[in-house]
Amino acid sequence: MTAWWQRWNFVEIARLERELWDAFERGEPIEQLVEGCEPGLRREVWTRTAARIRRIEQTMRDRVRPGSSR
Repeated sequence: MTAWWQRWNFVEIARLERELWDAFERGEPIEQLVEGCEPGLRREVWTRTAARIRRIEQTMRDRVRPGSSR
């Protein structure tokens, strides 16, 4: 039973992450979406995912800056 629950939880988390990534790709304000969530799994996942999206965004900006040695 535990393996089934872990598998379902993994699938649900992946689905929620994808929802926020899709919103980001559409140009929606992801921080506002997170703030508008009810407390629970979606908010937890979206909070972590929003932070990850912003870190990736910053990394990509740092890589393409003119004069960068990369």
